[in-house]
Formats: sequence, C-alpha cells, structure tokens
Amino acid sequence: MIIQSLLDNDLYKFTMMQAFHHNFPEAQSKHKFILRSKGVNLLPYKKQIEEEIEHMCSLSFKPEELEFLSSLGFMKPDYLDFLEDLKLKTRGMKITEESGNLAITYEGSLVQKILFEVPLMAIISEAYLRDKINKEEAYKTGFKKIKEKVGKLEKVGHFIKFADFGTRRRFSREWHDLVVSTFKELAPDNFVGTSNLYLAMKHGLKPIGTMAHEWVQAGQALNKVQLKSSQKYMFETWVREYRGDLGILLTDTIGMSAFLKDFDKYFAKLYDGCRHDSGSPYEWGDQLINHYKSFDIDPMTKTAVFSDGLNFDKMIEIDQHFHRRISTSYGIGTNVTNDVGVSPLSMVIKLVGLNGNAVAKISDEPAKAICEDPEFLSYLKKVYHV
Repeated sequence: MIIQSLLDNDLYKFTMMQAFHHNFPEAQSKHKFILRSKGVNLLPYKKQIEEEIEHMCSLSFKPEELEFLSSLGFMKPDYLDFLEDLKLKTRGMKITEESGNLAITYEGSLVQKILFEVPLMAIISEAYLRDKINKEEAYKTGFKKIKEKVGKLEKVGHFIKFADFGTRRRFSREWHDLVVSTFKELAPDNFVGTSNLYLAMKHGLKPIGTMAHEWVQAGQALNKVQLKSSQKYMFETWVREYRGDLGILLTDTIGMSAFLKDFDKYFAKLYDGCRHDSGSPYEWGDQLINHYKSFDIDPMTKTAVFSDGLNFDKMIEIDQHFHRRISTSYGIGTNVTNDVGVSPLSMVIKLVGLNGNAVAKISDEPAKAICEDPEFLSYLKKVYHV
C-alpha cells in the first residue's frame, strides 16, 4: 500500500492541526480536490484510491512516531495524547463522478480532517503514474537528473539552502525516500531537510514547515473576529500558540499588498521571515525587503522562503537576485520528487468552507484563486481593497 505511516505527511499539517486543536477545536471544515491538469481522467483509478484511503484510515501513530514528534520541542503533550488515540475516518468524504472525472470532497471536524490532504494527493499521484513509465527507466532518469542538479549547485560559489517539499505530487513513496537519501548524501551542505515527517525521522533530517493557506483562511469564517481583522488575528494566534517557534509566515492568502498592510512592525520583528507561494518572486522579495527597511529592520536578519513551482535553474536565478540582500531558503516540490520523465499531475486540495461559511484564497496568481461563493469573494476583496 502507498501510505504506510501516518507520519508520511508534511509537518505543516501537524503544526496547523495542533493550533486548531488548541484554539478552534469545534471548527467544522469542507475541503475540495481540484485537478488542474488538462486531459487527465482519474475515474479509472477510483477503486484503487478508495482502497488506499481505507488502508490509511486503518493506521495509527506508533510510539516511536509520537516520540519523534515530541522531540521537535513544539508539539505539546495534550496534542500528542490526542494523536495517540486518533483514527482517520472517511465519514464526510465523497468520492464521485462529476463532469466525467473524479470529484472528491470531505467535510467534518477540522482537526479530524486536516491530515487527509497531503497523503491523499500522494495516493492519487502514485496510483495515476505507476503505469505511465517503467520503474527502472524512471529511476535511471531520476538519478541522472539529481546528479545534474547537484552539479548546478556546485557551480554557484556559495551554499544555497533548499528542502524537499514534494510529498503531495511525488512519483512514488519509494522514489521519494530515495530522492531524500540521495540529496542528503550528495549535497549535505545544501540539503537542509524535508517537509515529510516520516522521512525526516528515518534519515535524521530536520522537518521543515510552518503553516499553509488554510490557517489564515480559517480566520475569515470565525464569528469571534471581524473579517477586516481576520488575517492579523490568525497571525497573532499563531504567535501565542508557538511562542517564537515556527516563525515563517505565508503571505499570499489574500495577496501581498493586503498582507503588508497587516504585517506591521510588531509582526515584522516577531516573525523570522515570510514564504512566497504565488506571483513574481522578484517583485515579492523586493517588496518584502523594502517593507523591512521601512521599519529599520536589517533584511539579512530575516528569511525569505521561496516555494512556488521551483526548479533548480529558477532557484539559482532567484538566489542570484537576492544574494546578500536578504537571507533566503527554498522549498522545492515536484521538481525534486517527480522529475523522472513523466508529466506530474497538477492538483490541489483546498479549504473551501468553515463552520458553514465560505472562505477564500485570493493569491498573487489569479489562476490559484479559490472560492466557491462569488459574493463572499467580492466582499473579501472589498474589505481588503484587493
């Protein structure tokens, strides 16, 4: 089976889960799978995907996995107790046919459903790709490309720091494992870790990640806070939860301009840096640097994390643009874990509702915007002057 451990998931799902568990334990969410790849039909894989999900729901956290989470320093005992008793459930999940293709939604308790996103996409990716290319041929191509990428890094002249962010769109679980171990061996000074908790535990690497869009989105549907203050409220709640840990803030849930209006001197000093996930990385980085300078904050004391559709050439170009202007780090997904000679799936699973209300991701790239309620989207844009 594809998923063999509940830790085969990204760190930021667990960090958000803990924050929701402590601050909004009653939240009810709705998530939706969106396939962006054109001309791809996933219906033939429906039965296999369902069987893989059922197997994943039979798993539980092992003592050594909980011990690893505890060793990170920011996972609290009551949350680990919650995980110890956790069983993922398919109640509220619908896997159906819609417009001639596979449609997936799931809803229910947010702290019960939040862990589905990443492994579910890993299941879909591997189920779809496993018959598209011979495994030996794929691995031969993949190892060759890894060596080429390491060679590019060696020519830079300084150590570019990057991490694996590729769980959700990987070629396979086995290949993901090999990729991580190979980069650790061939580029130990460049490869700083992985978002995947299981592989971080297995290979003695640092798990990387803080939050995703759904953390900031959730604030839009909370009755306790006005919409115009929702983004700042979620920034503040994160700080209260982690007290200085996990200090990289995602900027593009409502867009960079709206983010910078809320990212005042207090937050700019408090957080370690920001993560880019849509729009021009050059414009974004220049805006961030100027914002820090407006508060007399040395940008070199802060970190800009780039994670939007990166490959190694793009990473090196971005690094050259910002070298010695701001500290940088990079998270590379599909180009690390699915560069084996086949076309990876373009897909996402996003939070589209909370407590019966719509939520939105506006993004700095129009194609990435997601909202099921046009009226709410229009209102959100009006409130944040987007």
